[in-house]
Amino acid sequence: MNVTFKYFNLCLLTVGILLACVGSMNAQPQSPGGNPTVREGAAGKATAGNPNAKPAAGENPTAKQAAGGNPTVKEGAGTQASAEPKVIGQKIQFADGSTGNADEVFKLNGELWIRRGSVTERITRSVKSVETVREPVEKPREAAGPDASAATETAPNPPAPDSFWVLLKGGARMKVDEVTQNEEGAWCRRGNFSVLISADRIEGIESASAAKPAGGRQRDWTTGNIKIDQLIRANGTRFGVDPYLVFCVIEHESQFHPNALSPKGAQGLMQLMPGTASRFGVKRPYDPAENIYGGTQYLKELLKMFNGRIDLALASYNAGEGAVLKYGGNVPPYRETRDYVKRITRRYGGDATVDKSSPAPR
Repeated sequence: MNVTFKYFNLCLLTVGILLACVGSMNAQPQSPGGNPTVREGAAGKATAGNPNAKPAAGENPTAKQAAGGNPTVKEGAGTQASAEPKVIGQKIQFADGSTGNADEVFKLNGELWIRRGSVTERITRSVKSVETVREPVEKPREAAGPDASAATETAPNPPAPDSFWVLLKGGARMKVDEVTQNEEGAWCRRGNFSVLISADRIEGIESASAAKPAGGRQRDWTTGNIKIDQLIRANGTRFGVDPYLVFCVIEHESQFHPNALSPKGAQGLMQLMPGTASRFGVKRPYDPAENIYGGTQYLKELLKMFNGRIDLALASYNAGEGAVLKYGGNVPPYRETRDYVKRITRRYGGDATVDKSSPAPR
């Protein structure tokens, strides 16, 4: 009886211990979502095994843990080095405190030269420093949303290279495509032809866009005198001679001085000899209207005589048509005449070349 009672008490004690253990296990804390919190030390394994597991506190959310323990940056998180901004010019700091801008600054024979567009010139002032100017860096645009328009604006075409006005002393000016200045003067290019204009004849050089009158049509040339410009155009149109050719002849002959007189007796704007002036009815050779009227007729007659050959017409204007005929319809071998033809044809830009079949005298 006593033994049976003892075994009964032992069974109750065993059941009590088992119930206490079960209750202790159910009393462990749980996370708000119902999943048990991963204990410290097991977080790495839990994260590695579960792709949806959140990183533990203090862990970098932008990096995955590699097998060796080193964080591997996720793809796309790194920043690429931006390209160096484009050089758009150079800033010049002069010794007197003023500044200037240029497309390029370079040294030639120990002297500083600058280039602005197609104009190159030597710097005569003392320079303190030269700084490179770069294009401002633009911030990257935000990614377009799903509703953003896919169309992009077309970049505007780059502006055409600017031309230049060469301002001559006395008021005349000429339009050219490119100017390169040096100590002797300025090499001026118009089309495929270039000519050197001496420095003592140049008043200044300016961009054609800056000199263009507002609301008006830009002209390719001017003598600086509206009345003379009108006379050149009117007579050129009347006799079928390009007004610009008449302009080039006047510029070379008299530099637009109506009262010019040569040592040989040539008179007025187009330097008519007395016999030529009388031949074309010019009674007052120093009157611009009569002088241009007679000179343009003379040019027309010479062009017609030599079948439109500008070089032979100019040679005849300088040396007389008799000299051209004497040398078989070629430019006479006179140095003055050859230089005359060469300079004006280059300035004019016409399709005319000097015939070199007749040798120049020694």
